[in-house]
Amino acid sequence: MSGYLAAPPPERGIFCNRTLNMRAIKAIGYDMDYTLVHYQVEAWERRAYEHIRDRLVALGWPVEQLTFDPMLAIRGLIIDTEKGNLLKANRFGFVKKALHGTRPMDFDSQRTEYTRTIIDLAEKRWMFLNTLFSLSEACIYAQLVDLLDAGRLPGPMGYADLYAVVRSTLDAAHMAGKLKAEIIAAPERYLQPDPETALALLDQRSAGKKLLLITNSEWAYTLPMMHAAFDPYLPKGMTWRELFDVVIVSARKPEFFTTRSPLFEVVESQSEALLRPHSGPLKAGTPYFGGSALELERHLGMSGDEILYVGDHMFGDVHVTKNVLRWRTALILRELEEEVRAIAAFRATEARLAERMVVKERLEAESCQVRLELQRRRLQYGPRSEVPEEQLLARGAALRLELEALDAELGPMARSAGELSNPHWGLLTRAGNDKSHLARQVERYADIYTSRVSNFLFATPFVYLRSPRGSLPHDPNVPGGAPVFQATDAASGPNP
Repeated sequence: MSGYLAAPPPERGIFCNRTLNMRAIKAIGYDMDYTLVHYQVEAWERRAYEHIRDRLVALGWPVEQLTFDPMLAIRGLIIDTEKGNLLKANRFGFVKKALHGTRPMDFDSQRTEYTRTIIDLAEKRWMFLNTLFSLSEACIYAQLVDLLDAGRLPGPMGYADLYAVVRSTLDAAHMAGKLKAEIIAAPERYLQPDPETALALLDQRSAGKKLLLITNSEWAYTLPMMHAAFDPYLPKGMTWRELFDVVIVSARKPEFFTTRSPLFEVVESQSEALLRPHSGPLKAGTPYFGGSALELERHLGMSGDEILYVGDHMFGDVHVTKNVLRWRTALILRELEEEVRAIAAFRATEARLAERMVVKERLEAESCQVRLELQRRRLQYGPRSEVPEEQLLARGAALRLELEALDAELGPMARSAGELSNPHWGLLTRAGNDKSHLARQVERYADIYTSRVSNFLFATPFVYLRSPRGSLPHDPNVPGGAPVFQATDAASGPNP
């Protein structure tokens, strides 16, 4: 068969952590920014960065020459506001890579700083980069740490004070509305169109699902952005507003999911949008301001696992809805497409790396046995072989040379693996040979994850998404998890 029933390219797949039957989903809620509406990340973040920088220049800071570096930060990093560091942690909270400002920390410095530290995001010290909107903030903070260390910023000021200035300056830039006014004036410069998203939502609506738009953006921004992203790709005469049963703007997520707040109706006029208090059922086609998830559930007559919420913000969209409301959750990770392609391109090298690691593990095991044999002979205990000591010493020396040569071969391949997608941080979902802190959160809170909403086209609104069988290191035939015990033969007993 052809068209959207064909298998999607690997990077456009929907990946399932917990089995999800889309036929049982009665309502689907969507975030807007970086979920339904995608941006040219570098263009948006560069302008956000420039707004922060220009405000700091107005305060007299010597930052005119700073420029946005799109490679300096990725989603899922953690800012250590006490130390002025950008960190990548594994799923257990141990730091695997670190920059102090923009400068990589060497192994000894990193170990000294963090060997006894386990990152707990509940502590105020740590700032997690939940979304692509965080990249400009992280970039300029790292560059300002360099200037602070050089004594070029007004003081006295610590790293935490510096982060507070960056955060408040970014908030002020958004509150002033100049950045969003630029986007509205020239959406073609910032939007990344995806014509297939409109069809995916039409499929879902036509399959009987209620569609909800729940965004923190205000109505004056939501209206033109949704118009630009959807209306050109809908059937003639139809607008994006006809897709949605409920539209809620300025939702204040994550508080929308955890607290009760007044709901207002957005009253549109030719000059401006006004607000008036609302009570009673929600009206289709009418935008609303504020409110709460509990009120929305009452209106829909649904709750819990009947509702799927789709968003890009790990905490505000996915974590809270799962923990508090028990809604089903979908995370949008646009970077996933590049990540999957990078992994595929590296596959041949990865196979070679795995093959050589098997050899290294065998040589290391033999080296350990030789060392143990020599130790027992020296201390005169335990069983010992009849192999002459000179032969053991020679074999140990030969093994060391083989391992050194193998390490020289493995080193460049391992470094390449650690630099996939980004020269500083590597893959979004990996931290060394382990899952990253971000990957652990995706695994824990997102029932499904994918790179864009239009990927639902390949799955249809009726799909039964099944999670793969979970694996543990002791499971056989799992990469990095060789069987604990060697195979036995019933006739001959354990293999030698």
